[in-house]
Amino acid sequence: MATKLTLRMEERLIRRAKREASRRGKSLSRMVAEYFDAVTGVAPPRTPDPPVTAALRGLLKGKAVSEEDYRRHLVRKHR
Repeated sequence: MATKLTLRMEERLIRRAKREASRRGKSLSRMVAEYFDAVTGVAPPRTPDPPVTAALRGLLKGKAVSEEDYRRHLVRKHR
């Protein structure tokens, strides 16, 4: 259940916080809630992966792919 919370802060701090929230694509309330979670040791809820990421998850599970394999792939791809 969401409950309203009133905070008193310097206007300058509020403006900076709102700009930062906007830059992150979040509401100021969401940022404050995440901060409270962080300082109280509660992990924030996990956001779902985008569909493309979800579709690719586990694709290479069990495969032996090294960093060198990936470099060779990029060299061939960008010739």
